[in-house]
Amino acid sequence: MTKYKIFLLLFLFFPIFAFSQRSYSTTSQKAIGYYETASSFYDEGNDSQAITYFKKAIDVDSTFYEAYFYLSRVYSENENINAIIDLYKKCARINGSKYPEVYYYLSSSYYISGLYKEALAAMKTYSAYPNIDKKLKKNVDFIIERSAFAIEAMNNPVPFEPINMGPNVNSQYDEYLPAITADEQILIITGRIPKTEYTPGTKSTQEDFFISQKIGEKWGKARNMREVNTPLNEGAQSISADGKYLFFTACGRQDGMGACDIYYSVKNGNEWSLPINLDYPINTASWESQPSISSDGKTLYFASDRPNGIGKVDIWKTTIIGTSPETGNLLFSEPKNLGNIINTPDVEGSPFIHQDNQTLYFSSEGLIGMGGLDLFVSRQDADGKWSKPKNLGYPINSALDETSLIVNAKGDKAYFSSDRAGGYGLIDLYEFDLYKDARPTQVTYVKGQVFDAQTQAKLEASLELIDLETAQVVATVKSDKTNGEFLICLPVNKNYALNVSKKDYLFYSDNFSLKNLANPSKPYQLDVPLNPIRVGETVVLRNIFFATDSYELKPESKAELAKLIAFMNDNPKVKIEIGGHTDDVGADDYNLKLSENRAKSVLDYLVKNNIPEKRLTFKGYGETEPIAENSNDENRQLNRRTEFKITK
Repeated sequence: MTKYKIFLLLFLFFPIFAFSQRSYSTTSQKAIGYYETASSFYDEGNDSQAITYFKKAIDVDSTFYEAYFYLSRVYSENENINAIIDLYKKCARINGSKYPEVYYYLSSSYYISGLYKEALAAMKTYSAYPNIDKKLKKNVDFIIERSAFAIEAMNNPVPFEPINMGPNVNSQYDEYLPAITADEQILIITGRIPKTEYTPGTKSTQEDFFISQKIGEKWGKARNMREVNTPLNEGAQSISADGKYLFFTACGRQDGMGACDIYYSVKNGNEWSLPINLDYPINTASWESQPSISSDGKTLYFASDRPNGIGKVDIWKTTIIGTSPETGNLLFSEPKNLGNIINTPDVEGSPFIHQDNQTLYFSSEGLIGMGGLDLFVSRQDADGKWSKPKNLGYPINSALDETSLIVNAKGDKAYFSSDRAGGYGLIDLYEFDLYKDARPTQVTYVKGQVFDAQTQAKLEASLELIDLETAQVVATVKSDKTNGEFLICLPVNKNYALNVSKKDYLFYSDNFSLKNLANPSKPYQLDVPLNPIRVGETVVLRNIFFATDSYELKPESKAELAKLIAFMNDNPKVKIEIGGHTDDVGADDYNLKLSENRAKSVLDYLVKNNIPEKRLTFKGYGETEPIAENSNDENRQLNRRTEFKITK
């Protein structure tokens, strides 16, 4: 909804007294004749003639209040806001004390124009009159509250210096609704272009996707994504952090369930799959649009006017719960409304969940702002509760509608579309440095390839990232089946465990720290070799931890042990030896006994979790089989390890 439409709602909420009365403020029969002729033209829908005769009535009697007022209604329906303000100012001068509601309409007009001081003054004048219409109380408070907010915001502007993204991204046509991968190497744009085949009576343009790739520090020339685009409209897209899933909105398709549905396409190598309708329970007979996928690939946020919401349009979320065994398509949980902290009785939309998976940017017309649709940010705590949304401030928000914004993984740069002067087309894409208070939690990303350790063949495998402090799985992705590549976004200042698994292969285990990174924007590179299941092959269990000089398993070991249990269950014929190893600090006999006890602790844990003991053996090696020289703390840490070896 545009800010001007909000004005019309305010305007039409209160019936104009002059429409029904036949006793006029003028005694001139000629002026009344022109007025009634104009009213007839207006009723017939002939606005131009109505305007002509209302003006004639005013020319005859410049104090003819009702003519001014009725003319303002014609102008309002033709969105001539400057003419409306001029008329209401004249009405107020002529007889504002007798008809104080003119100050209400004048204030609404000022507000829509971004003249907030004037709007506040006019509405306070109106509210000071006795016996004002109680039905207007809500709208009076709306204007006063938001005008006061806007004045304060404009007196305290936030840093905002937008830069046009240039002719490789923007064209003579419209470009808007950007989506960007976590590594900022791929940009996907919704563009409105002329149809190649135009049928008279239909729209002459269509919305298509365009894709641009980073070349050095600059964006390459955007190309049409013909593999995804159709002769119909595609838009309002969200690309997954690793660039492999594209969720988007399409309207009026034969396989659609409502006016607009959400679809997705999957990238394999350099190819995109045919679009797939998300189907029920995401898509319904209602309007579903504006998807945003979380960087962990688990949660999809979207906007919908479906029943049982809080307002006209709400933001909802759904969880990806797996894939269909018949089709392989993604399966989703029943959507949940984000609740009344985010949603209001009005319109909320354009959700963008940042790669930190806890910072949400969205647009709202129901929250206090500059009016109409403003941009807000809210943060989710560990319990899943959203903070009170914060208006992003002026001049990011303005008297116009602000509808969408995305932020890069690093959190310091935002992207948006605007029709401001000086662009290459009507609507262009811009970027700007996001001020600190509006930034999300900084994230970096782990990037690499999975491959066969023997043949170097690239592999599709399942990767799981675990927060070692909480033992929570923070990301689950698959590497590309064509090139083995993967990319996972992770908040900085944490320690993580990585487990990689594939059928007929030994799983891979590693851990790494993203604390105190010198350059968080630089990805953590991690290539993953997988070994086939064969007798004699060994896996280092890098995420099994013991306290110093102890064989008691620490809680953060449970995630790794769960992977080992799953491996044993998936491969029921496999038998393993669990081996314990130490560094060279301490007596040889002590180290040998400690390593043996640690291996036994792992075996006992597996047995308690229903792995048959006959499939397990254990052995302590002490310090006899180092994998690095015991020359420093880092190498000694590598030597202090638990392994398992395939014995049968």
